[in-house]
Amino acid sequence: MDKPFDCKRIQKIGIISKRDLDDKKLVEKLVKYLEKKGKEVFLDQNLAKLLQTGVGLKKEALLSKVDMAISLGGDGTLLKIARRHPRHHVPILGVNMGNLGFLTETVPAKLFQVLDSIFKNQCRLDRRTILRVTVYRGGKKHSTYLSLNDAVINQGSFARLIQIRIEVNQRLVVRFKGDGLIVASPTGSTAHSLSAGGPIVHTGVPGIVISPICPSSLSMRPIVIPDDRQITIHIETERRNEIEFLGLTLDGQESIPLKYGDEIKIRKSHRTLNLIREGSRYYKMLRQKLNWGE
Repeated sequence: MDKPFDCKRIQKIGIISKRDLDDKKLVEKLVKYLEKKGKEVFLDQNLAKLLQTGVGLKKEALLSKVDMAISLGGDGTLLKIARRHPRHHVPILGVNMGNLGFLTETVPAKLFQVLDSIFKNQCRLDRRTILRVTVYRGGKKHSTYLSLNDAVINQGSFARLIQIRIEVNQRLVVRFKGDGLIVASPTGSTAHSLSAGGPIVHTGVPGIVISPICPSSLSMRPIVIPDDRQITIHIETERRNEIEFLGLTLDGQESIPLKYGDEIKIRKSHRTLNLIREGSRYYKMLRQKLNWGE
């Protein structure tokens, strides 16, 4: 949900970067700019090493200390923050130092212009839904994860179909065979789910997308359900040999091995990723980044 962003309380600002960031001049200029504005600046370990300013903070420790964070990297950097360190609810400005930049819409050339707007209360806060993914094994809770974009169940390099049963709030929705399944947030609707034929869902829509991957039935289509529901996914196919791999992939970055017979429960988390934005540019991003409508 998009709402005005009040920056009056912001005094402590943390800077987080991707691991291989090497733009030392930009970081030095950013630190000087923030200090000139009277802000206390905290660096993560990557940037402290880059600037040779002593020991930096781990990302979680940094986020627990600051009122706002600046992420220097690509969408992947933000995805990691959303999965691993979301409980602090710190507003984050994403600066695109990568390729696509669908989440990190601010470019380095306009960074200081955007910061000026932030300190003049001319920006907005965009709260993004995070998915909570819990794996049950043998009827007991095995592990829990968070995902900003999506949770994908697939069989890796094996082409054999797997059978999946989907329930919503313990009611049967469908049982189908296919290559796998994608459960995506509105943010993730423009990622893997879109490639699998799923719909584009505006990030302000309170929904969750369920998209089958290459289903064997032509009638099996993606569906968007309300985000106050719990999705339960049952893996019903028996594996044939020990080398077959079944996995749960989060945001395309983290892979968790599954066993046949596992249950995966997915619902909206109470945690959110809070993005600072210049304004309402969602449709412009679709046109520019995805060539939508061209």
